[in-house]
Amino acid sequence: VNTGEAVFAMSRPTPQDIQVRPATARDYEQVMSISEGVYSGVDYLPVRYHEWLEDPKRRMFLAKFDGRVVGFESFVVVDAGVTAVLQGLRVSPRMRGRGVAGIMQQTCIDNLQSNYPDVTRIRLTRLEEPTPSMLSKYRMLHSKAVVSVILPHDQLDHAVKLLKHRVQSAYGRRPLVALTPEEVLSVFENSCTAEGLLPKGLLIQGWLPLSIHRSNLELLLQRGVVWFHSEHSEETSAKTSKSRNTSDAISPSSEFLSLGTPPYSVPLGDGMHRFDIDLFGTDPIAAEAHVLHQLIEGVRLLPTGGGVICFLYAEKSLEAELTHFCQGITPFPLWNKQLVLEQDI
Repeated sequence: VNTGEAVFAMSRPTPQDIQVRPATARDYEQVMSISEGVYSGVDYLPVRYHEWLEDPKRRMFLAKFDGRVVGFESFVVVDAGVTAVLQGLRVSPRMRGRGVAGIMQQTCIDNLQSNYPDVTRIRLTRLEEPTPSMLSKYRMLHSKAVVSVILPHDQLDHAVKLLKHRVQSAYGRRPLVALTPEEVLSVFENSCTAEGLLPKGLLIQGWLPLSIHRSNLELLLQRGVVWFHSEHSEETSAKTSKSRNTSDAISPSSEFLSLGTPPYSVPLGDGMHRFDIDLFGTDPIAAEAHVLHQLIEGVRLLPTGGGVICFLYAEKSLEAELTHFCQGITPFPLWNKQLVLEQDI
């Protein structure tokens, strides 16, 4: 470590020492320089950064100290303008634990209060349980389990065949359909559907927690998200109860929904892509069928030679079933939960 780096590393800045300003396209390389190793090589920001800059509902900010970029944070306004979701927070390894994250989040809140007076709450997602100090400011909205596997290109065909065999041999063919944009909107015009599928009325897509508002659904449709929907029969319900084999099992919902985010390349390299599958519902049989169909569709979208790290986000009651379903495929144990927090401002 040279002298300049040592001084930089040992400096303890006050809030006045941190300069926060809007991020631009020219800042990309500096932001990536503090992002090395974030999320163990499956960071979304390298792909999303320039897309986010073009989003009129999003604002992105940099923190600088001693002339260097030391932090990044953004927010996007959703729910027809009444909610802001904080996304992308990262702090340079040398500056973690020194209040930079708090300064950046306060900057976002100040900007919202000045420029978006209709916004009354902020949401964020976390990988781990919040600290008591966080819970003094935020309320927990929901928690989901995360199951993840890695599928290099040369293992894709085997994995799909394995999962297809498990779905078809155990349960036969499941009625499952891909929704058109019009069908997506009509499904959620039914309040019973939304209440049955979505705890707290939250639709979480790729770590973005949204309410069921038409403007949000249209946003997701523009992003190319693949929607599958199913309803199981009485026969399926009987098999579900038998497969769970527990006296205190939660009664499964009669409907199931899944959202597949189109795979995108990640810093891990070797042609690997990240593929998020968000699952809504409590029926393990439907969950497995949805995972299979989403994986088939995701693989179809991969470039030649591409592989995937697949993340499944589901209700906690489905974690054991999905883990068992994925046996024989290499796990990618990065995180095991997805938490959504909310704060009034």
